[in-house]
Amino acid sequence: MALERAFIFLGPPGAGKGTQAKILARRYGMPHLSTGDMLREAIAQGTKVGLEAKPLMDRGELVPDALVTKMIAERLESGDCNNGCVFDGYPRTVNQAIDLDHLLQWRGMGKPVVIEFRVPADKLLRRLSGRWTCSVNGETYNIYEAPPKVEGICDFDGGKLIQRPDDRPEVISERLAAYEFRTRPLTDYYWRKGVLDVIDGSAPMEDVTKAVMKIVRRIGGR
Repeated sequence: MALERAFIFLGPPGAGKGTQAKILARRYGMPHLSTGDMLREAIAQGTKVGLEAKPLMDRGELVPDALVTKMIAERLESGDCNNGCVFDGYPRTVNQAIDLDHLLQWRGMGKPVVIEFRVPADKLLRRLSGRWTCSVNGETYNIYEAPPKVEGICDFDGGKLIQRPDDRPEVISERLAAYEFRTRPLTDYYWRKGVLDVIDGSAPMEDVTKAVMKIVRRIGGR
């Protein structure tokens, strides 16, 4: 069934929003739009956006809102977004949220469905320090909560699991502080617009998925 809505998943690093975004996207045949993945793909393909973004990302700088919005606008023109889409990692700022609201209105997709995944700080630290990612397909595991069947090997394609540099304990606290400073105002923005739902992201993954699907059923999915 086509939902024809844009879903926005908010939450700090380690909240599980990426995992839930993939589940929702697979279930309803919608694209899972991760701006980080999209930028890396644009760079690899040598697109205009990729050429502009590459030197900034190489220097560790944030990609300007205008450039990210341009990339999102182009992506929404793709036919596979007609049935809806799931944003993971975007928007990151209130300015980006305002830009996205305009894009969705222009596309006739209405108001977004915004879900925030809340997790206590100590749980986030455990999740992030235990997170390992498949070097082939990007599938994520947690050695404490959701380990692979074979240590160090992806269940799906046998790829080697690696730990991202920013998932190491010494940098996690900085990432969480950066999230609070830059992204937390988004929850206030969407709350004021009346489109924000909050989920306990510390619950078992299956229970979090059920909570997401309850929201989907409320807006018309089955």
